[in-house]
Amino acid sequence: MPNLTRRGFIAAAAAAGTVRALQTIASRTGGRRILTLVYDKSLGMMRAVEKLVP
Repeated sequence: MPNLTRRGFIAAAAAAGTVRALQTIASRTGGRRILTLVYDKSLGMMRAVEKLVP
C-alpha cells in the first residue's frame, strides 16, 4: 500500500465519494461520460476525472 499523506488521503477519499455519487446520477440522467486522466500534484500521480455531458 502506498504511503499516503493526510492531503493525499483526503483527496483519494473525496474522489471515491464523487465516483459513487456520480454513478447514481449517471444512471438516472443517461448522459454521456467523458473520462480524462489528469496529473494530481497532491497525490503525485495520475487520476481519472469523469464528466457527465447531457
